[in-house]
Parts: sequence; C-alpha cells; structure tokens
Amino acid sequence: MSVHVTAAHLAAAETFVSSVKGADGLAKVDIDKFWEDDAKAKADPWAADCPQVPLGIGMSSECVWTELGEPEQWYELLHDDAFRVGLNKRYNDVSERIVGKRLLGEGVGDPEHRWPTVKALHDIFEGENEWDGWSYWLKQSATNPDELSRLLDRVEARVDNLRAFILPDNWDEEKARLTALGKKPPRYRGQRGPVTFAMSIYGVENLIYLMFDAPELAKRFSDLILRAMLERARILDEEGGFTPETAPRGWYWCDDNCAMLNAEMYDFFAAPILEGIFNRYCPDEGDMRGQHSDSDMAQHLPTLGRLGLNSANFGPNLTVSEIREHLPKAVIAGQLAPFTFSRNEEVNMVAEFLRDQEQAREKKGLRFSTAGSINNGSRLSGLRLIMAAIQRLRDY
Repeated sequence: MSVHVTAAHLAAAETFVSSVKGADGLAKVDIDKFWEDDAKAKADPWAADCPQVPLGIGMSSECVWTELGEPEQWYELLHDDAFRVGLNKRYNDVSERIVGKRLLGEGVGDPEHRWPTVKALHDIFEGENEWDGWSYWLKQSATNPDELSRLLDRVEARVDNLRAFILPDNWDEEKARLTALGKKPPRYRGQRGPVTFAMSIYGVENLIYLMFDAPELAKRFSDLILRAMLERARILDEEGGFTPETAPRGWYWCDDNCAMLNAEMYDFFAAPILEGIFNRYCPDEGDMRGQHSDSDMAQHLPTLGRLGLNSANFGPNLTVSEIREHLPKAVIAGQLAPFTFSRNEEVNMVAEFLRDQEQAREKKGLRFSTAGSINNGSRLSGLRLIMAAIQRLRDY
C-alpha cells in the first residue's frame, strides 16, 4: 500500500481505474477543458472557486527512454543538442496525442547568444563536477579538519576579490556584445542547498562529526558559504544592471541531504544560510521562498515554517497535512511518490491523488506533483490517468 493511503482511497481508486479506460486503453479526459481549468487553477491554487487541483507534473527528458523504447544514453542526452531535441520531438508527438500538449523543449539556443561560463559556488570551494555512470557528481575538496581549514582560508581570499575569480577573461567583451543584442546576464537565484552542498564539499559523516568535534570550524564553514553566495549573487546582479532595490526577488534550494541532520544541527549550520539569503533576496511575504528536498526531513518543517517557506516539494513519506501544519502559506508540490508514478501503479496513483486532494481540501494550496524527481518509466498514459482523476474526482 502507498504511504498513508487508506483502504477507502484504494477502493475508490480501483473502481475509478476500471471504469475510466476507453477502447484505446487510455483514460477518458476532456483534454481541452482540463487544460483550461488547469490554467485557472495554477493562477491561484488558493482560490475558493479554484476549479480543480492544479497539475504540477510536466514530465522531463528522463522519461523519453521507456516511452520511446530507446536505450538510455544519458551523456548524449545532456551534451548533444541534436540528439536531445530529436528525442524530445518524437516524445512530443506522442504527448500531443495522449495529453494534448508538447511537453518537452525542442529549441536549441543560438551559440552566438550564449553567455560565457561563470564559475559556480562549488568552483569557489574547489569542488569538481565529474561524470560518473549516468550523471555529474560533485567531488569532495577537503577530507579532514586541517584540509577544510586551509580550504576556507583560500575561499576567503577568493571572496575578497570574487568578481575576478568567477567571471571569465572575455567577460567584459562578451557582455558588451550580448547586451547590445538585448541579452541579459545570468542571475543567481537557486542553489544546491547548504547541507547537500557542504556534504558534497566535505563529506556526509565528516560534516556531522565536525559540528561535534570542531563547532567553531563548522560555523566558519557555514558563514563562508553564505558570504560567498551573497557576493556571487551581488556581482551577477550588478553585471545585469540591478541595484539591491531593483534586483529580482525569490530563491529556490535543492537540499536532499538536509535529512541527514537533526533539527538542532540544521538550525546551527543551515538555517542561518537560508535566513541570510531570504533576508536579502526575498524579504517580503509575497516573495518566493522555495525548497526541494525529496527525503525524510520532517524534523526541519518547524524551522522552514519559521523562515517563511512558501513553495515546497518534499519527500513522499511526508503528507500534505503534515507539511501544511508547519507551512501554512506554502504551495505544496506533491505528494505522489515518484516510484508509484515510474512503476505505472495506476490504482496507487489515483489513490495517492485522492489522499492528497482530501488533505488539501480545507486550505487548498496543493499542486499535484511527484514528491521528488520524475523518473524514467513514468508514462504519458499514467499522466493522462492522473488528469482524468483530477477532472472527474474533484468532488470525492
């Protein structure tokens, strides 16, 4: 049984799945009406007259392999534009037929319009992204307290003159050329979360032990992450012609590893970083403060509530009710288990929707999405079934 799904949810889902299929094996949906109502729902998921739960599943390029019956070629997907676009177009031909929309991007940016690479936070902390198997992985740059202390010495020196470090030698020339073409420099409004980042740079166990064995060094590490982030964001804002008053608002974290810390450790190491960024880049109540953490990190909900998080995508073992208790103003993207979707467990998909819709009914603010990544194996026929459930079971 899916997490927190009741026997009543399952029974209703079984009845629905058995009755909603057409002769072609696909769920019956009024496609045009669905997308019309979905647009209204997305515009304000809190509205009393919100027509249905908005859909947050847009699929991803990871889903092309199973849908098209193609062998997985991850490196080519990420590095060969022609290969990726060719797959996406074939996938979109299928998605247009099944769900009424072309879901994946088909464009290739003009190389002449691309900004030169700006060094990222991991570069400042000497972390290297290496391809390993099917993805890039950020490798450690320090393995013990002495190495970390020396690393932080070097990072501090870089942050003191960060513009020269992060911007490439041809930046001024390219900035003038691209600005004349109407292109804006890249902005910095999202980051691998502080716990995940720090554990990538220093190691999971190492960071945990550091807080017990050398709390002053751990605090220095935390403070320097915040300082480097604020300075990198300031520089890129300045290059884009923004002042602190005119700079775009909002921030989004991806911090799966936050689950590795208890609440006290998180509040010591990570919360000051979130607070510092939020105070600078999303100080007002309406500014987006978002986080993705597809892990069991319920221990941090009180802190995230205190920090005013208003966009949440958390792991499948958390419930809408549990999240809502601590994040009363957050739009919750969830809580469909990614493996339920990728295994095409049709009854469980509908049952989990019924569970989440029921828990969100009073306060709304739900965008039905996977509680984490959308993985290969997730099918367009399953997405259409979810659309049918949203459309037909709104009064369950």
